[in-house]
Amino acid sequence: MEPSALTKAGSNQEEGFGVQSRRVADLGLVPNLRRSNSSLCKSRRSQYLFNSCEKENLSSWIPENIKKKECIYFVESSKLSDAGKVVCECGYTREQHLEEAVKPHTFQSNEWDPKKHVQEMPTDAFGDIVFTGLSQKVGKYVRLSQDTPSSVTYQLMTQHWGLDVPNLLISVTGGAKDFNMKPRLKSVFRRGLVKVAQTTGAWIITGGSHTGVMKQVGEAVRDFSLSSSYNEGEIVTIGIATWGTVHNREGLIHPTGGFPAEYIVDEEGQGHLTCLDSNHSHFILVDDGTHGRYGVEIPLRSKLEKFISEQTKERGGVAIKIPIVCVVLEGGPGTLHTIYNAITHGTPCVVVEGSGRVADVIAQVASLPISEITISLIQQKLAVFFQEMFETFTEGGIVEWTKKIQDIVRRRQLLTIFREGKDGQQDVDVAILQALLKASRSHDHFGHENWDHQLKLAVAWNRVDIARSEIFTDERQWKPSELHPMMTAALISNKPEFVKLFLENGLRLKEFVTWDTLLYLYKNLDPSCLFHCKLQKVLAEEPERVACAPALPAVQMHHVAQVLRELLGDFTQPLYPRPRSSDRPRLLLPVPHIKLNVQGVSLRSLYKRSSGHVTFTMDPVRDLLIWAIVQNRRELAEIIWAQSQDCIAAALACSKILKELSKEEEDTDSSEEMLVLADQYEHRAIGVFTECYRKDEERAQKLLIRVSEAWGKTTCLQLALEAKDMKFVSHGGIQAFLTKVWWGQLSVDNGLWRVILCMLAFPLLSTGLISFRDRRLQAVRGLARVRAFFNAPVVIFHLNILSYFSFLCLFAYVLMVDFQPSPSWCERLIYLWLFSLVCEELRQLLYDPYECGLAKMALLYFSDFWNKLDIAAILLFIAGLTCRLIPALLYPGRIVLSLDFIMFCLRLMHIFTISKTLGPKIIIVKRMMKDVFFFLFLLAVWVVSFGVAKQAILIHNESRVDWIFRGVVYQSYLTIFGQMPAYIDGVNFNLDHCSPNGTDPYKPKCPESDSTHHQPIFPEWLTVILLCLYLLFTNILLLNLLIAMFNYTFQQVQEHTDQIWKFQRHDLIEEYQGRPPAPPPFILLSHLHLFIKRVVLKIPAKRHKQLKNKLEKNEEAALLSWEIYLKENYLQNMQYQQKQRPEQKIQDISNRVDAMVDLLEMDRLKSSGSTEQRLASLEEQVAQTTRALHWVVKALRDGGFGSEKGTPTLASQKVLEGQDPELDSRQKVEDLGDSHHINARHLLYPNAAVVRFPVPNEKVPWGTEFLIYDPPFYSADRKDKDLVDPMGNTLDPLSRITYNAVDGPTDRRSYHGSYMVRDGLPLNPMGRTGLRGRGSLSCFGPNHTLQPVVTRWRRNQDGAICRRSIKKVLEVLVVKHVLSEHWALPGGSREPGEVLPRKLKQVLQKEFWPSFESLLTQGTEVYKGYVDDPRNTDNAWIETVAISIHFPDQSSVELKRLNSHLHTSDPGMSIRWQVVDKRIPLYANHKAVLQKVAALFGAYY
Repeated sequence: MEPSALTKAGSNQEEGFGVQSRRVADLGLVPNLRRSNSSLCKSRRSQYLFNSCEKENLSSWIPENIKKKECIYFVESSKLSDAGKVVCECGYTREQHLEEAVKPHTFQSNEWDPKKHVQEMPTDAFGDIVFTGLSQKVGKYVRLSQDTPSSVTYQLMTQHWGLDVPNLLISVTGGAKDFNMKPRLKSVFRRGLVKVAQTTGAWIITGGSHTGVMKQVGEAVRDFSLSSSYNEGEIVTIGIATWGTVHNREGLIHPTGGFPAEYIVDEEGQGHLTCLDSNHSHFILVDDGTHGRYGVEIPLRSKLEKFISEQTKERGGVAIKIPIVCVVLEGGPGTLHTIYNAITHGTPCVVVEGSGRVADVIAQVASLPISEITISLIQQKLAVFFQEMFETFTEGGIVEWTKKIQDIVRRRQLLTIFREGKDGQQDVDVAILQALLKASRSHDHFGHENWDHQLKLAVAWNRVDIARSEIFTDERQWKPSELHPMMTAALISNKPEFVKLFLENGLRLKEFVTWDTLLYLYKNLDPSCLFHCKLQKVLAEEPERVACAPALPAVQMHHVAQVLRELLGDFTQPLYPRPRSSDRPRLLLPVPHIKLNVQGVSLRSLYKRSSGHVTFTMDPVRDLLIWAIVQNRRELAEIIWAQSQDCIAAALACSKILKELSKEEEDTDSSEEMLVLADQYEHRAIGVFTECYRKDEERAQKLLIRVSEAWGKTTCLQLALEAKDMKFVSHGGIQAFLTKVWWGQLSVDNGLWRVILCMLAFPLLSTGLISFRDRRLQAVRGLARVRAFFNAPVVIFHLNILSYFSFLCLFAYVLMVDFQPSPSWCERLIYLWLFSLVCEELRQLLYDPYECGLAKMALLYFSDFWNKLDIAAILLFIAGLTCRLIPALLYPGRIVLSLDFIMFCLRLMHIFTISKTLGPKIIIVKRMMKDVFFFLFLLAVWVVSFGVAKQAILIHNESRVDWIFRGVVYQSYLTIFGQMPAYIDGVNFNLDHCSPNGTDPYKPKCPESDSTHHQPIFPEWLTVILLCLYLLFTNILLLNLLIAMFNYTFQQVQEHTDQIWKFQRHDLIEEYQGRPPAPPPFILLSHLHLFIKRVVLKIPAKRHKQLKNKLEKNEEAALLSWEIYLKENYLQNMQYQQKQRPEQKIQDISNRVDAMVDLLEMDRLKSSGSTEQRLASLEEQVAQTTRALHWVVKALRDGGFGSEKGTPTLASQKVLEGQDPELDSRQKVEDLGDSHHINARHLLYPNAAVVRFPVPNEKVPWGTEFLIYDPPFYSADRKDKDLVDPMGNTLDPLSRITYNAVDGPTDRRSYHGSYMVRDGLPLNPMGRTGLRGRGSLSCFGPNHTLQPVVTRWRRNQDGAICRRSIKKVLEVLVVKHVLSEHWALPGGSREPGEVLPRKLKQVLQKEFWPSFESLLTQGTEVYKGYVDDPRNTDNAWIETVAISIHFPDQSSVELKRLNSHLHTSDPGMSIRWQVVDKRIPLYANHKAVLQKVAALFGAYY
């Protein structure tokens, strides 16, 4: 961008737009950029706040790296300030200059030069900004020099201001003065702009002032902040303004930083300056050392936007360059220049029609063919939309406008017109995103890169609606493997809608989830999640860490498995393998590129140990579900769970994991979210199981005890129990299964009296009194029936009850009747009985079917309250027995055993939990015991306080501890129940009932009394008051509080008592299901048998098949398929129920009403627009009719029919106003479209600071009169002066050149015949270009080039020719320079006398040059003529000959020789064979040649 152009744009007080190149390669990124996280803000996540240390760092970093500009030489200006003061040429007064600036200087000239007289120095304005009286929102600001590097500014924004790297850059440009918009259009614009910024994580860049389009943007952000919640985040709105034009900027000056600086908005007193907009979040104030000059910020803004657009943002392993879009509202000449620069550099623009001026001019002509966008048409539009300033437009200005608008409209793929209510457009956000996708679609890419780039943008923006409507269409068929990178990015970025979209479009999880993918996902866990912290702890405790390595080892899947086993429980097997010792050097890829099978029943072993044959099963759905659940990602986990196969086990496992994580989660909100989500997964498990149980009870119960390989070889029932999912366990189907287990092989229909009768008289079993489920047992008689009966848990339980009651009766008999100095036979029987109980407790402690280890089993054993009670009772019995066997301690031993009898009786409560009547009541009693303990704490406070006060008032120096305890605690406690303490009121005072000196151990000490009259002297009134208060608080308040607590507990527990009882019922059933059938003390025989099996014979323990069953593969596959089918039914039912909810119905009706209102509004707008067009057409027709009638009247009046010249014509034949009538016939004959050269008229000449004279289409032909045509003259000074024509600024050296002939070594003949020569210079045969001279070309006139098009057929691996749409596919040889963004054919200019082009020689070894020359002679000429090149001028142009060299046979000797001699002598040059396609990034004129070659061979293009 030229300085002159920038000044011109700035003088109109309009925002500039960043000139940025969309095709520039990464030139390097700013180091240590802050990584972005587009996931939703969590309360755990730390907010970026400046503490005192950070402010101190900022105060030191900014002055070191960011400068301001100050005028150091005062030169008095002829103009005065607004206050009438003398000012410098810089615009500042003498008082505002530095001291050295007003002193006599050594500068010789009095002319003020900004390059010499403005100096950089550390900035003095930065920090936080607060707008006084408007809002408490704190923004950031900085004053910086216009020469500040963009990398430094970007580093300030991302590192020191804490901004996340954007997914999109929206540069809003337009009118800098206030303008009026239609209310609905204003509302639509504001809503759409904020939506696109908020959903995509974009930065909005404006001019930052409180006027014009910047004010519109600020008010849009303000409305969003008022209506949104805190969690939606803040929209980043960056205002880039000129420091010298900011009103009240003195308040922003703080040399050490303003934290905060207060800024006052004073619009009334701002004069020609502007105030900052309070709704922007960040301000970059650009300083050039002047005051009151607009447009200073435009160059810096342009460079900064270009720099940001060249940065690459990586998220989830997918990197994209930050896209940029220009949004245009209203505007004047400067805005047109901004749009032109943006379009020229490949930046898409969205123009809002209806906003006024430039925006409306472009919108009016955007749909017209280029040939219809003429000077007269633009003049008409300017007269309509620029009524106030139309008189200021010159003819040259209108020509320039026409040319720029033609160039803008010509690149329609970059121009989007937003017409509110028209063309189906309703939202600005959709228009902006569609414009970016349309621009991306128009860019040339190899292969499928274009579609991939569009999908990357949609994922980065998190706009699944755009992806559905614009990307996943019939135009493009996606392969599942092409979606894998995007799937990874969507997972890591937590974008569940995209995950769902990819699954709908054929992505297969079994192909997507590889070991490497899973490892990558865990390495990119959300750092704020608890699982990440636990994983880091595991890594820190890694025993194999190298001592000298400070960094933690890399995450491996066995680390993940270790944490998961902690969450799921030790009863599960590790889900992922631990590498063997031989694999440790290759830990980064333990199992590379292994595709995992989604079937949980037929999965290959990914890892097998050398011994033990431990198989680790990988299920992709399970792996992704766990990864989502541990991060508490609800929506993502829901989508993945819907894909799961073992869905009941998956839901229960998720519930278990979430409940365990919630226990350790410090954040209360996150913990509650986890518990809610855990409850949802429990309900899903219940829902699916209910569907299964309704269909088939037996198969549903199989699902409960099926060993799930995918979930660590556990069962659904075990997962539910470990997760304490009481609702699931209390399900009728599960309780029916537990009842079946409880009755063993007996029929559930048997009455309990029959069972007890057969227990007492087992010969009755042969009578048929007891029925069995198994028909074979029902049919046979004998030992099998007896074994089946006594192995049933219900029988074992009742036998143990009888045994336990017998034990208690015998124990009570011994304690009360038969407790002799030497143990009797009854007492010895008790010892044997207790020994059998101890053996049984040891069996339960050592029983380890899950191989968890003794420590884990001991921990699990002692976690049960009843086991603790058993151990306490046994230990107390041993203590009592020890005392009993010592003669001197016989009585204490009996006391200990008596207390132990109480504990054994309490054990009966556990036995009766199986009862449906007593079980729930026992649960209530246990809960109420907790209330009692809390109550006792409150009671103790009052009892002790009253007791101590009473004892101190009544008794003097009581030294007996036992009587102190009685007086303080015991009597105070009994007072609650009505036993009043003696002498409290002095009425019943009697010396016979007390001991005056406290010497009688059986009497309390007498209260304070008169030794003479023997009357109490303590204050009776005080003790009575204390007693009344004590009874009031204890009897009335505390006791009623206890009753209320009991009532509340009862109400709370009563609702869930049934669930709790059913849940705890399982433990008792499992205990007796695995218990030996013989009751104590006969159980010793079973223990002896068990000892021989486990210790002597080494037979391992096994889980009972009734509670854990491993199915055959085929049976398991059929069962899981059935479960999947019913899961789909459940999900459909859930969706139906959701739709039937009243709230959902109301929402649906509301949405339909809104849609209907929008349709009606759109129809009204369309009809009004159509009416306006019809009225305008009618007015035109009436005007034509009026003119025709006027001509008829005049003709009749003159007595003739008039002349042809004066005859009015219809609008379609009318000569356009302002157009030369002589050219009208030429236009009507030759108006075939945009047929003139285009690139040769581009205003900016390549690689030179030269601007062409604007030449609209209609003025291109030399025969067209163009009186104001005055192009600049430019001839580049090249190094090879001997091979080029003279500069040409004088005609003398050019007079020796002979045109239209061979001039020495230079052929100046044109392929188009003779060309004109005017004033000694040749004229471009295609017309005007806007520039005279030879430009950067070698010679005046035609510059001949050669373009060899070397092709071959593209073949697959078996040698067959590839085809697309039936046509064969070509490959072409292309080259590329490292600094170029386009590939090119290996041709170009030739040195005099040479046959091969220079570029071809650079990629071809010299020994092959003669052979290639012969190939050229045998080739086919496909094009000869003019090339529309941006280097062309009025007097020099390029003409080329394109020759096709085709190798039809892949075994051709010449082709092999060519491939062997391809070698780039220049390291900056690349060469390759590329598939011929219209999307390949090739120069436009080369693509035209390539298209002709493809047509020649009938190949695909």
